[in-house]
Amino acid sequence: MNTKEVYLTEAGLEDLKKELEYLKLEKRPEVINALKDARALGDLSENAEYDAARNEQALVESKIKELEVMIENAVVIKEISTDKVSLGNKVTIKYEDDNETEEYSIVGSKEADPFQNKISNESPIAKAIMGKKVGDVVTVESPNGKYKVAIVGIA
Repeated sequence: MNTKEVYLTEAGLEDLKKELEYLKLEKRPEVINALKDARALGDLSENAEYDAARNEQALVESKIKELEVMIENAVVIKEISTDKVSLGNKVTIKYEDDNETEEYSIVGSKEADPFQNKISNESPIAKAIMGKKVGDVVTVESPNGKYKVAIVGIA
């Protein structure tokens, strides 16, 4: 299996551990009970409940394995410099086109959540600003075209 480092904040690692615990201690037993109930219905060859329970079991076991591999290969972001943009920083940027400002947390791809302004270090904006300092203006190349942003703050 090709394993890749997974960059996470400490909070992100804790979230993965909680999800894994939930799947193992609550979801897995729930699926096992559903399988038992479906088996009790009789002929397995034409038993939709049994097929659905087996499919759900496969999904749960797959997710458990995925989380275990991610946790095993986690690289926790601890030391965060505020001199230049790096993984783990909160960065305030100003869009040069319309003077709007946004604050983003730069996180690993497994932790990204655009609705909470957590962007992946692999996103176009993060790639453009990584290693830059407050006051730098950079061009972001995105699928929708190029635009410029200024780095206003790094925390």
